[in-house]
Amino acid sequence: MTCYFCSQNAKEIDFKDIDVLKKFLSAAYKIKDRKETGLCAKHQRQFARAVKRARQMALLPYLP
Repeated sequence: MTCYFCSQNAKEIDFKDIDVLKKFLSAAYKIKDRKETGLCAKHQRQFARAVKRARQMALLPYLP
């Protein structure tokens, strides 16, 4: 299984791109772990940071 962001040649994960972020969140808006998402370690860290920034900017909810 290849990383989604590596296959897209993404340099940075944009926290404003909510549709992409929601693909890797659970139904309760929790961040899924690497085994479930299939992301590499680098992009999993960037993804977690992007989700946290999106929550801070009120683009994603903290709770469902």
